Amino acid sequence: MTKLINVLLAVTMLMLVAQAEAASTDSCQATLKDNVLTIGNKRIIRSFEWNNGNLKPISITDVRTGEVLTMKSPRPDIRIGKLTAKASSATWTKKQVSNNVAGDHLQVAVTALYGPIDVRRVFRIYPNCAVIGCDYYVRANTAETPAFKPSETVLQLLRLPGTHWNFRAVEFFDRTDSINTLVRQTSVQAFVRGANLRGNILFAHNTLKDTAVFMVKEAPCSFVQLNYPEYDYSVSTWGTRAVGIGVGPDDLTKGKWVRAYGLATGVCPKSETAFLKTLRIYQKQLRKSLPKRDEMIMMNTWGDRNKDARVGEKFVKTEVDACVRLGVSHLQIDDGWQQGLSMNSANSGGAKLWDSWDEKSWQPHKERFPNGLAPVVKHAKAKGVDLGLWFHPTNSNDYAKWERDARIIINLYRNFGIRYFKIDGIKLPNKQSDINLRRFFDRIAADTKGQVVVNLDATADNRTGYHYFYEYGNIFLENRYSDWANYYPHWTLRNLWMLSKYAPPEKLQIEFLNKWRNASKYADDDPLAPNAVPFEYMFAVTMMGQPLAWFEGSGLPKEAFKIAPTVKAYRKHQAQIHKGIILPVGEEPSGTSWTGFQSILSDTEGYLLVFREYNKNDQSKIKLHDLAGKEVKYQHICGQGKDFTAKTAPCGKATFTLPARHNFALYRYQVR
Repeated sequence: MTKLINVLLAVTMLMLVAQAEAASTDSCQATLKDNVLTIGNKRIIRSFEWNNGNLKPISITDVRTGEVLTMKSPRPDIRIGKLTAKASSATWTKKQVSNNVAGDHLQVAVTALYGPIDVRRVFRIYPNCAVIGCDYYVRANTAETPAFKPSETVLQLLRLPGTHWNFRAVEFFDRTDSINTLVRQTSVQAFVRGANLRGNILFAHNTLKDTAVFMVKEAPCSFVQLNYPEYDYSVSTWGTRAVGIGVGPDDLTKGKWVRAYGLATGVCPKSETAFLKTLRIYQKQLRKSLPKRDEMIMMNTWGDRNKDARVGEKFVKTEVDACVRLGVSHLQIDDGWQQGLSMNSANSGGAKLWDSWDEKSWQPHKERFPNGLAPVVKHAKAKGVDLGLWFHPTNSNDYAKWERDARIIINLYRNFGIRYFKIDGIKLPNKQSDINLRRFFDRIAADTKGQVVVNLDATADNRTGYHYFYEYGNIFLENRYSDWANYYPHWTLRNLWMLSKYAPPEKLQIEFLNKWRNASKYADDDPLAPNAVPFEYMFAVTMMGQPLAWFEGSGLPKEAFKIAPTVKAYRKHQAQIHKGIILPVGEEPSGTSWTGFQSILSDTEGYLLVFREYNKNDQSKIKLHDLAGKEVKYQHICGQGKDFTAKTAPCGKATFTLPARHNFALYRYQVR
């Protein structure tokens, strides 16, 4: 009883402090009193029994609603085999963190010794965010390798109160060269016998209360995780476990901390919109959004499949000029700018590189750029276009040359101001490669003060997915080519739409292609083929992501440049659109649906992007987020819509009209 009273007093104190503080890290608090560790802010408070640092969850509080989820956990929340039964010599520290990458936050580190291993949990508490992240580190403290199995590793155990909980796990897929459905969901009810679920995200709601808890496993996609126990969550009426730390016994060396996979835990009302908004607010803390650095419409010429055959000084300058005509802000020179040609080069002679590169490989190609990069950088700067480059870290020996490779990129940034790098060829077959690749990115971020942006290629091999290494830039989502008829605009729209529910679309590079190429590769009567879809519509598909012009601009016909006014109109609003919480609305894109996205800036304003795919209905009712029963003014920005004002139905649906198939409209909306 005394412990419960102390917990309630600590929670009440933090709630009062949180409600009084402004949105700064001062509102993030941590206390250890009477064997209770309490951490939180003005949105969430978590309490743990200290238990010599072997923490046991006591409660999670949703400060906004006052709902307290009290847990009776007989076991500590972390488990690594039988090694973590008892802890000793526990310490805790807290500090304010402010850097050039992540949002400002309070960091609370708990370190405990467990016989042959040490465990450190580093909680991240962000202001005005109802989610607390946690990074996990493991260290061997003896020369003898500790023994445990992947199935015996638990990141967190929660004994959720009551019996009537429903669970939804969301599994993600990358390797987009071979996979074209990137999200899969599984739902179960709590039962005495547990169910094992795969996925980075687990959402749990109580059917009798307006209460939900969710977890995000900050790891690669499930099917490529290291030391994987074949599931991510185990759920039952007894308890909910997040499993699989991504570290095995052979990964531990005496005296060296190894970073495991992380876990974030949040609380919210159980409505779908409340959950998605709470999740997104957290995700936006993981990497600061700086519009001048992060917003772009990028052209990359590889999409026309000439590979590097045309790459050179004259060609790049011509492409820069095409960017200006089209309204594109960035040009990335893909594979082929460098002296060491890759195995994908169009050049038929000489040795081809892939896994191993020497430092000379990353000098500008002597024949293609006889004057170095300076002339093309100067030309691009004069035209107002930012240049980017392709780069493949040397992944032999588990990225052992990460320091050298980081120095190459840092010097390209310092010498030429180039700060956009498409990082290709990543392979993470073991923990050492994971460690060294993170060192590579951390060094670049530190030495450039976060100014370099990496485009992480998600198309093949064992890579980082959508919830891991998130803080370094954005994601190059997919290679799609009309040469093999594997590009359809509605396929791209569907992938973006499905991912946008659970991952920030503004962090995804989304492609549109030269529709005039390869018409013969598609059936003449296929109304969804690229050549049958308006070029302006194809560009609109990319608006909620970071648009990627996946073609050679100099190869476009004259009529393609007619979309320049639309591109420029969008560009004026791009940063503001991406500032909002972007969620999917309408039907799942199928090629014949009404679909779209809503960017929520506040309770009273935002943006809406509506698509009429290839269907016969010129009007459709679309359910919107947080606008039920409100009169809304829609200001037309681009596309085929027009200004209008209408009251949203009590069910949340609003009526939209578009005159023809493959029409779209981008609106700015405001509640009147």
